[in-house]
Amino acid sequence: MTYRVCFVCTGNICRSPMAEAVFHARVAEAGLEGLVEADSAGTDGWHEGEGADPRTVAVLKENGYGTDHTARRFQPSWFAHLDLVVALDAGHLRTLRRLAPTEQDAAKVRLLRSYDPAADSGDLDVPDPYYGGVDGFEECLEMVEAASDGLLAAVREHMEGRAA
Repeated sequence: MTYRVCFVCTGNICRSPMAEAVFHARVAEAGLEGLVEADSAGTDGWHEGEGADPRTVAVLKENGYGTDHTARRFQPSWFAHLDLVVALDAGHLRTLRRLAPTEQDAAKVRLLRSYDPAADSGDLDVPDPYYGGVDGFEECLEMVEAASDGLLAAVREHMEGRAA
C-alpha cells in the first residue's frame, strides 16, 4: 500500500516544490520508490500551471536535485487519499486544518520542521524566500534537507505500523 505525502506552501513555486524534490531524493536513496509517493501544492492558486520559481530550480540543480514541477492548488478532497500533509509554515498549517473535512484529516497535517530535531520548537516555519535573493532559497533548502531525514523516518515508522 503506497504512502502518500503532499507538501504545501502558499503558491507552490518555492518551498513546497523544493521539499518535494528533496523528499523524492530521500525516498529513492532509501529504496522506497513505489512505496512512498510525494507531490506538492499551494494554499492559493496564484501560480497554478506555472513551473517552479527559477531560483528554486537553480538552487535544487546546484545541489544535485531535479524538479519537474507544475504549480497547483491544494484541494480538500485530496485528504481522502493522502496519508500526510506537510505544511511549510504555521499559516499553511492553520489553513490546511481549516480545509480538512474531518478531525482525522486535520490530524494528517504537520509542519515540516517538526521533523528536524535541531529546529527551534518556538519557530518551525520555513521562511518564504520569494521576495528575497538566492540566499533565501539556499537557506530554505538547508531547512528542508535538515527535516527530510526525520520525515522519512516518521513515514517508515508509520508504514511499518500499518503493516503490523
